[in-house]
Amino acid sequence: MSEPAFTGRFALTLVRVPEVRPATYALEDAARLAGVHPEMLRYYCRLGLFGEARARSGAEQAFDDDALYELRRFEHYRRHHGVNRKTLRLICDLWREIAQLKAELRFRRGP
Repeated sequence: MSEPAFTGRFALTLVRVPEVRPATYALEDAARLAGVHPEMLRYYCRLGLFGEARARSGAEQAFDDDALYELRRFEHYRRHHGVNRKTLRLICDLWREIAQLKAELRFRRGP
């Protein structure tokens, strides 16, 4: 194999990499992507399934991919397991508590 020839000159190329931000969706788009009616999504927000900040907010909501995942999970439990809407609040609170406890356990165990 031949070695590349060293010419003693180097080229410097500056490349601008745009900042990648998580995708966000308006309420109507999020509802469409999850297969629910926008009013159902508003109801879930009022119940506090997406956190207390969205429950109190009167402004138009923006949803990210994590919120879409949760919304699909809510709908799966509601449609396939017969969980009523108000019980979803309890289940959602338990999911968040479990996630918090797992994170605390990982922290306490250390690297």
